[in-house]
Amino acid sequence: MTRLEQIQALNDKLLVEMPSLRSQAAQFPKDQAAQRRLLRSLMNVRPPMPLLPDFLALQDELLSAEQGEKGVVDAANLAEVPGHPGFALWQGDITRLKCDAIVNAANSQMLGCFHPCHGCIDNAIHSAAGLQLREACRRLKEEQGREEPAGQAKITLGYNLPARYVLHTVGPIVYDGVTEQNRRELAGCYRACLRLAAEKKLKSVAFCCISTGEFHFPNQEAAQIAIQTVTDYLKTPTSIKKVIFNVFKDMDKEIYADLLGVR
Repeated sequence: MTRLEQIQALNDKLLVEMPSLRSQAAQFPKDQAAQRRLLRSLMNVRPPMPLLPDFLALQDELLSAEQGEKGVVDAANLAEVPGHPGFALWQGDITRLKCDAIVNAANSQMLGCFHPCHGCIDNAIHSAAGLQLREACRRLKEEQGREEPAGQAKITLGYNLPARYVLHTVGPIVYDGVTEQNRRELAGCYRACLRLAAEKKLKSVAFCCISTGEFHFPNQEAAQIAIQTVTDYLKTPTSIKKVIFNVFKDMDKEIYADLLGVR
């Protein structure tokens, strides 16, 4: 089966589950890039429902091949920041990182992003991990019986990601300026993720820039809170030996580099 045939087979299986989308799907060109975009779109909008083994086997084969093509970055090989033992700063796609856990900036529904091919980290992580991740999050939400509040964390397997686990945390949403509650909740996100990772005896955790995207927390202050909270936590006995500050935008790299004294 060629890559295009593999993608089209997955699209066909999803459209059996969501027949109302057939007319929209038919408008996508038949080339591989367009059909792959259709697949990601269908995966993004698919509601939680039972997952069929034949779909998962084909999906996992595709995602595994794509992960190999993107390239895996081993967090163990990332240099520590001078003067900050246990810290590393890395710019890139967090779904490429091989570490014990990566952090997902989730929303309160805890089900991933339902906007097709949206550029948020929630969408990127769910798209690379596979539909098992949405189902795992659905079970967590169902067990909890309510939406996820800001400043806490939940953990799932990483599925098709190089990371063993995903830590899901909901950051504060900033409306008319940063409040003290916003600051407490953001610091709570970092502490909750670290505590949960330590409970699992994990050794490496990669943080994204929580709340700085769609939730509008100012990047500079968010980075200050992140660094201070992690610094304070690592002063306590913990299994965690390495924390990676993962940045995607040049602006965030410059902010973290400046705060950490990286030259």
